[in-house]
Amino acid sequence: MNSLIAAAFSRTSAILLTLMLLGAIGIASYIQIPKEARPDVDIPVAYVSVGYEGISPDDAERLLVKPLEKHLRTVEGLDVMKSVASEGYASVVLEFAAGEDIDLVLAGVSKAVDDAKPDLPTDADEPKVIEVSLSLFPVLTAALYGTVSERDMVQAARDIKDKLEALPGVLEVEIGGDREEVLEILVDASAMEAYGLDPNVVTGLVKGNNQLVTAGAIDDGGGRLLVKVPGVIETIDDLINMPIKASDGTSIKFGDVAVVRRAFRQAEGWSRVNGEAAIVLDVRKRVGSNIINVIEAAREVIDEEAPKIGDDVKVSYLFDDSKDVRNLLSDLGNNVGAAVIIVMVVVLAVLGIRNASLVGLAIPGSFLMGITVLNLIGVTMNIICLLYTSPSPRDVEESR
Repeated sequence: MNSLIAAAFSRTSAILLTLMLLGAIGIASYIQIPKEARPDVDIPVAYVSVGYEGISPDDAERLLVKPLEKHLRTVEGLDVMKSVASEGYASVVLEFAAGEDIDLVLAGVSKAVDDAKPDLPTDADEPKVIEVSLSLFPVLTAALYGTVSERDMVQAARDIKDKLEALPGVLEVEIGGDREEVLEILVDASAMEAYGLDPNVVTGLVKGNNQLVTAGAIDDGGGRLLVKVPGVIETIDDLINMPIKASDGTSIKFGDVAVVRRAFRQAEGWSRVNGEAAIVLDVRKRVGSNIINVIEAAREVIDEEAPKIGDDVKVSYLFDDSKDVRNLLSDLGNNVGAAVIIVMVVVLAVLGIRNASLVGLAIPGSFLMGITVLNLIGVTMNIICLLYTSPSPRDVEESR
């Protein structure tokens, strides 16, 4: 050890150059390393949900939950299974033993759900298998509200969603308060009676003309051509002008016996900010991306697009995860600075200015080297890392 120290003192220029190089690399790593509030941890938990509109909780248990449980309990590594049946909906939460490979777990759950599909009602929605991951929690929640019609606000929110999802670090954006657009048909009973039409026949006619019929493919040796019969209703005019045969053999239009208009599905929930109806955007980031850069880019897009909706449209950020990260980084800088000052004062009083300066440089240098190692091995800077890399002045004083 003495010989190593003596060699370092004999090569002062080389040592100083090395320290400067390590410091530059450390600063670059501190700027580049992804920063987030919490690490991305794979939790061996899966969530299966399926909807069936109009059924009671008892029927949901009998028709949805039990067939799913029958097949899901065979998944390897399953520890706990919890089920919930409610009106028009059923869900199953699967907890697996610690250490299970989440990818294998999801593959097993998906296979079990596929095996259970024949046992589910034919009118039930497609079962969804969702991985429970910390990365699925939103990092930014923005609310748009103002004196604008619901249709304009929803359409603007969808446009903003497309622009946000085009950002490099954004995984997906979910719109709260968005309702599916539908065509609402108000049938005129007196007109149908006058034309001698059966309501069930008219309903079947609408369903039959709103489907895509595939007719196979034609292969003539020079290429393959898919054949289909396009019968999907795309516009209101397509439905209004759809011909219907009356009882006397004459041809009338659907618009003669019904009123067709655009509408939304019935709302299942509402979002309100400051007493006004709002549309909420939940932004989720990609794994390993820098949360500060992602949120800054997302807020820039939202702040730029919101005034285009209307002059009275306001933006309120209900949740911003980057604030906690900034506070953690600020605490880290304050603690390191306080540690340097305290140690330098103590060493200065005992060993002089030269030794105090060396010790003062060693503390931030060791932090930068640690951050460099974290960056090289692909670990993000998060609350777990900072708990072990950010000593308080009190800790430094006790170590003395």
